[in-house]
Amino acid sequence: MESNDAREGRTAGEAGWHASRYNLMAKVPGTRNVAIANLFKGTCAEYTPIETYLLSVIDELDENHPIIERLAKRGVICNFDERAALDTMGRAACSFGRGISLTICPTMGCNFDCPYCFEDHFAGRMSDEVQDDIVALAERMLDAASAKNIHVTWFGGEPLLAPDIIESLSGRLMALADGRGGTYDAGIITNGYLLTQEVAEMLGRCKVTEAQVTIDGLGATHDATRRLAGGGPTFERIVANLRGCKLPFSVLVRHNVREGNRHEVDKLQAFVERLAEESGNDISYYPAPVAASEVADERGEQVGLLCGSDASEIAVREEAGRFSRGRGHYCGAQSIWVIGIDERGNLQKCWEAVDKPALSFGTARDWDPSNPLETASNPDNLTRYLNTACPVPDDECRECVWLPMCTGGCPHKRLFSERKCVAFRDDPEAYVLALHARIGEKRQGAAAGTGKGTGDGNGSGVAEDGAGGDGSVE
Repeated sequence: MESNDAREGRTAGEAGWHASRYNLMAKVPGTRNVAIANLFKGTCAEYTPIETYLLSVIDELDENHPIIERLAKRGVICNFDERAALDTMGRAACSFGRGISLTICPTMGCNFDCPYCFEDHFAGRMSDEVQDDIVALAERMLDAASAKNIHVTWFGGEPLLAPDIIESLSGRLMALADGRGGTYDAGIITNGYLLTQEVAEMLGRCKVTEAQVTIDGLGATHDATRRLAGGGPTFERIVANLRGCKLPFSVLVRHNVREGNRHEVDKLQAFVERLAEESGNDISYYPAPVAASEVADERGEQVGLLCGSDASEIAVREEAGRFSRGRGHYCGAQSIWVIGIDERGNLQKCWEAVDKPALSFGTARDWDPSNPLETASNPDNLTRYLNTACPVPDDECRECVWLPMCTGGCPHKRLFSERKCVAFRDDPEAYVLALHARIGEKRQGAAAGTGKGTGDGNGSGVAEDGAGGDGSVE
């Protein structure tokens, strides 16, 4: 063991400290300060010129310099290989889980005909036999994972075309979790057209805690893309449901932003905020650029996809709202404990594959996660998704500063179309400043002489003497 005397006089560099490879920086307008976001740790804070200078010479500082602890806490410096850590987290994500997560489609039918939808809808309802298979599969998954918690996302198609299946299957899965001393919770992706008070209360009893409802703009702008399958508007009905029902769950209003409705981003956000206030419901807004769809291409539909700076602007706004620490994997498709189930009992690894039986890896009746490959009808459809997690099989991705955030991007798009980099890849300053604005760090004038800053409750702060607050966003 190295003695204390032998460690005396070491520099931070000799002790292994170095600047993170996943720092992004931007000059804070109107100040001499710099905002630094660390994508590995998931922090963003504002730094004075003194602090940024100390960061630039970190290797030369004494290892006991007080700035070391503060910068290390935020992940701006580290004493380990972050990329190797992402690789380990990616491998672990494949099999580690505190519970199981099921995306269940009680029907693949839909009452809407949205031109950009990635699904090819077909009629049909989940049979009693398939429901039995799902309950038995959930039990096998809990046993294999040594877990007791269940999370369900109701999806489709439009899941509210089959509310009786949601209610029946929810009760059985809740009982399964409860019998093991675990928890059960659920979410739902719905177009909101059938969200009556009676349905909302049923979902509440089924422990649905959040819903996603898409609104594509105001009035006719929304109706241009979110239309009934037989033709007809939907905006007024959806808004009336959100305003008139007492909802026992939160609602995230997704705005699929395209060329034809991007001018309404601010207007729609303000509308959603008023809707939340008027209704007393927990309703929030987030924008998402519309991506290309093979099904839409086959239909010959053109929805005016955003590209270039337009997509970057919207994507910055979206991503800054869900900033988090690096995880080594992109989504649940890279975990064996997260699966999708269509109304016929076919198992898939991705929402974008639930309408494509050819991409199924097995069935709810036969698949056993304790022997996942031998019980899979098509093991390649399982392993190909799991193997897109870190270590990412792409040298360019592995060298990219954005790796902790995107971890190679959407597995489905990587496998079946093309790799999708973050839209603002070449404009990191815009992203950092969006994060900086989100955490609300504002530097007080030096004349105040307090050495303190103002934050948003996350410990954010900036001090003239370099003793800035945590500024982290979890």
